[in-house]
Amino acid sequence: MASFVLYPADLGPPVVVPVDRRIVRFGTASDNDVVLVGGSALPHHMHVVYDKQAFTLSATDGDASFTVLGKARKTHKLADRDIIQVGDHLLRFVVYDHGLEQRPTREGNTSDLKRFSALHRFAEKLMSTHKLDALLEHLLDELILLTRADKAFLLLAIDGRPRVHVARNIDHEPLVTGDEAISDSIVSKVLDTGLPLIVADALSHDVFRQSKSVMRLKLSSVMCVPLKARGVTLGLIYLGNDNAVNHFGNDLLEVVMVFAAEAGLILESALARRDLEVKVDTLEHEREDRRFGELIGACDAMRDIYKKISRIATTDISVLIEGETGTGKELVARAIHQKSNRAKGPFIVINCGAIPENLLESELFGHVRGAFTGAVATVQGKFQAAHGGTLFLDEVGEMPLALQVKILRAIQERVVQKVGDTKGEQVDIRFVAATNRRLADEVKSGAFREDLYYRLNVVTLDLPPLRERDEDVVIIARFLITRWGKEIIGREVTLSREAVRAIRRWRWPGNIRELENRIKKAIVFCDNGVITPDNLDLSESATERILPLADAREEWQREYINKVLALNDGNRTKTARDLDVDPRTIFRHLERERGGEG
Repeated sequence: MASFVLYPADLGPPVVVPVDRRIVRFGTASDNDVVLVGGSALPHHMHVVYDKQAFTLSATDGDASFTVLGKARKTHKLADRDIIQVGDHLLRFVVYDHGLEQRPTREGNTSDLKRFSALHRFAEKLMSTHKLDALLEHLLDELILLTRADKAFLLLAIDGRPRVHVARNIDHEPLVTGDEAISDSIVSKVLDTGLPLIVADALSHDVFRQSKSVMRLKLSSVMCVPLKARGVTLGLIYLGNDNAVNHFGNDLLEVVMVFAAEAGLILESALARRDLEVKVDTLEHEREDRRFGELIGACDAMRDIYKKISRIATTDISVLIEGETGTGKELVARAIHQKSNRAKGPFIVINCGAIPENLLESELFGHVRGAFTGAVATVQGKFQAAHGGTLFLDEVGEMPLALQVKILRAIQERVVQKVGDTKGEQVDIRFVAATNRRLADEVKSGAFREDLYYRLNVVTLDLPPLRERDEDVVIIARFLITRWGKEIIGREVTLSREAVRAIRRWRWPGNIRELENRIKKAIVFCDNGVITPDNLDLSESATERILPLADAREEWQREYINKVLALNDGNRTKTARDLDVDPRTIFRHLERERGGEG
């Protein structure tokens, strides 16, 4: 029968509480099945429910909680030998009938009190620190005090041969000769069987007296208990006593096994944390490997961009950056500046599409006092401010034709003239421009000057949209979550698997800017620090539909034929020749397209 061993807050003798009904209630009120006297417990603190072969402990009062393994909990599925702290009370849950029995003698009660006190001190230490070595040292010190051992060792057997991780002596000091002070044969026996072992007198033992390590160490009494978590042996606790008078007995074994159970869970948590930290470090290194300054990504198109930036950065040639809105054109311009010989100079940004036409010239070149109504002082323009550095002309395709002439002159002569002034000023500037339009098409339509286009377009960097950057979208999303999580809600946030899948399937028409906005909103509305597709407004119906391969091939073929037709100004014969198909294929395609429109 399952039971609890209750160690009361008043340090009285432990009490065995059988779980002999479906619900057992704990609290200070008299109507509870188990009355907890004082010790900061609440009137109706918690209850345990037996259902479907499982025992679940839950807080009854809304303000109540209890502690398991140093963590405050509202509910917990109980496992054999769990230690639960309720205020100043301790309970040990045992599935089988091996709880402590109350002893009639004063000596027995005193012994139980010592064991409870040791367990209580360790529980307090467990709640006060998460440093693994400090906890394990405290554990061994308590076991030495409790068992009157001369020395105690904690061995880890995770990666092959067991090695001493922590070793303590009776004076609560570390032992420097850890591996040399234990018996290999006793350790091997416990690891092989997975069972605890007490050797009352090793020098007289039928099996171990022939062991070289026993003879060399002149061992008397040894207790060796495995450390297990989820059925896996992680290591063991080894207690040694060189005093032949003081042999270990079975009465101490159960108490040491309780400590071993706690140590096993602590080790499991620590190892899981270590593995997680290694994984996080690995991901951080991978992300850094995929970074180029402030730019993040490792797809082929972005690697090509990085390579071009590295080559052109140290020159002064003009660069034109083309790409859809939100693809990171300004970040690319900053990367060019930061890797150039002008990195210590200013990086000046002007959005040519955000400033009214009548103010744009003044913004670019400055003005003198009295040049126009409201010009009460002489003001430097962006060109003068960028002297010795880089001037970034964002959305240059929005610039009026009349101003394009003056920009062209400034780029050619490196001389600017303030509005209302009669003399020019020499400037030393590197020009980087960006647009979400195709300037070559704007030149054809007459909306952009051809001579200015060729002045700006010495080298063109064509940024890929986010939908064409493969796994970069997930890497950027995780970077943004790390960047904004703690700043917005003060804690770390992560993506659910479903959210990662939705991010991969969305087309991202607004590119990185859209991704950043959705991430910020999701951080605010996510529960428990886990972002779901709903938090991102990316439900199943909103994400891109996955087509069967045959349908996808047909869709691609249709779009490609339309693209080549457009390049050939609708000439069907030339399109058929370029695609190396029968002209009738193009005619049938156009018939289907017209049928679709109808």
